[in-house]
Amino acid sequence: MSDAQAQPAGSARVEFEDNERFRALCGAHQEHLKLVERRLGVQAGSRGLQVVLTGDPARVRLAEGLLRELYDLVASGYPLHLEDVDQATKLAGQGVALKEIFGETVYVSARHRVITPKGLGQKRYVQAIRDNDIVFGIGPAGTGKTYLAMAMAVAALVERRAKRIVLCRPAVEAGERLGFLPGDIAEKVNPYLRPLYDALFDMVDSEKATAFIERGTVEVAPLAFMRGRTLNDSFVILDEAQNTTSEQMKMFLTRLGYGSKAVVTGDVTQVDLPSGRPSGLQEVQKVLRGIDGIAFCAFSEVDVVRHPLVQEVVKAYDVYEADRRRPPAEPAPKP
Repeated sequence: MSDAQAQPAGSARVEFEDNERFRALCGAHQEHLKLVERRLGVQAGSRGLQVVLTGDPARVRLAEGLLRELYDLVASGYPLHLEDVDQATKLAGQGVALKEIFGETVYVSARHRVITPKGLGQKRYVQAIRDNDIVFGIGPAGTGKTYLAMAMAVAALVERRAKRIVLCRPAVEAGERLGFLPGDIAEKVNPYLRPLYDALFDMVDSEKATAFIERGTVEVAPLAFMRGRTLNDSFVILDEAQNTTSEQMKMFLTRLGYGSKAVVTGDVTQVDLPSGRPSGLQEVQKVLRGIDGIAFCAFSEVDVVRHPLVQEVVKAYDVYEADRRRPPAEPAPKP
C-alpha cells in the first residue's frame, strides 16, 4: 500500500495494492465504507484500488488511518466482518493499534470464525480472566460478557487446562412464573439456560457439544443445583448474576475447588428479584473489591457489539433512568 497522495485540505486519496484484500476492506456492496462514512462523518468513495475521502480534515485523517489499519488486518489473514468495522470506528483516534485487540485470538469456533476481543473493554476482560481465578463482568446486554467467557472456557477445555465446564444461571422469572410453564422442573428451567446452550453450540459443532453434555464434560444447570458441591479443575460461569441473592452469590463463590476458575456476569440495571431483595451482584462489588486474584471488569454502552441500535437503546435507557432518579426542581419563589 503506497502513501496517500497530497490532496487539498479536507480530502485524501488512499491507495491499496491487492484487489482481493481491497474488496474485503470495502465489504459487500461497499457496506464497510458506508459504515465508516456514518460513524466518522466523512464521505468515502472507491475508484479502482483507491478510496477517496472528503470532509473535515481531522476526520479525514482519522478515517484514513482507520482504513490503513483495517487493510493491514485483512492482509494478516483476519476475516473482516461488519461488526468488526463498527467496533474499529469506536477505537479510531484512541491511540490503540487494532492489531493489539483484533489480533488476540481467544478461540476459533466450529464454523472457523475467529473469536477475538472487539474493544478495549473486552481486551481487558479477556486478560483479567487469564490472570485471575474469579472475574466479574458487569455491564449492559450485548457487550460480550457471557460469550467471551464461554470462548475462554471452551479454549481451556480443548487445551486441557480445565477438565470440565459448568454453566449456571439463577432461574428467576422476568414477568412470568415458573409454575405456569409446562413440564417437570428440568423442562421448566430449560428456557432460562437456553442462552448458555446457544453460545456453546455456536462454538463447538453440534455432535461434539452434545457428547460433552451427555458425558458431563459440559454441565448446564440452574444455580440452585450448585449447593453442597465442590468444583475442582473446572471452568465455571455464572450468568445473569444480578438475579442472585446475597446468600446465593456467597454459596456459588464458595463452590470453587482446586484448579478452577469462575467468571460471573450480569447487568445490575436489569434485576428481576422481588422488590426489596438486594442483588448479590451489587453487594459482592463492595465485599470482595481489592482482593488479590479477584477482578472486576465494567462494561458500558460503548462496548456493545450487537446491532448498532442496541448501543443507542442502552444509552437512551441510561438517560431515561438518570432523569427519573433526578429530584424534581423546586418551584421558583413567588415575588
